[in-house]
Amino acid sequence: MKLREQMPELTGATTWLNGEVTKAQLVGEKPTLIHFWSVSCHLCKEAMPEVNNFRDQYKDELNVIAVHMPRSEADTDLDTIKAVAAEHDITQPIFVDSEMKLTDAFENQYVPAYFVFDKDGQLRHMQAGGSGMKMLEKRVNRVLDEMRNA
Repeated sequence: MKLREQMPELTGATTWLNGEVTKAQLVGEKPTLIHFWSVSCHLCKEAMPEVNNFRDQYKDELNVIAVHMPRSEADTDLDTIKAVAAEHDITQPIFVDSEMKLTDAFENQYVPAYFVFDKDGQLRHMQAGGSGMKMLEKRVNRVLDEMRNA
């Protein structure tokens, strides 16, 4: 995806965990952080407490959606996904993308990966890898400040 592109529709999930959301429910009200992770990704698990802190800290101002992107056939086991999600306190909606439909729509190849959309659904920031949570927080705050000052 390129900056300023519209958020893709959240369709093609194998299943949803922790409730289902649509693009229409996310866009218009507040910015959205969509993060890609995988049960076999060590960096994802290391970053999850920070993602969860983020989710809790900004719960009134930011939508947070998780996308489970499998890296192998073994990663598509739903019981494993549920167990790892519970173990790492992923309470936000999880789009289980075992057929890689949303992953392809986002043109994403990485886990963890983070996509920040403004309240109008435009991509404002994307990053991949296990580090850089400070940068992510800066970018989210910039989008939130724009919204607060609009």
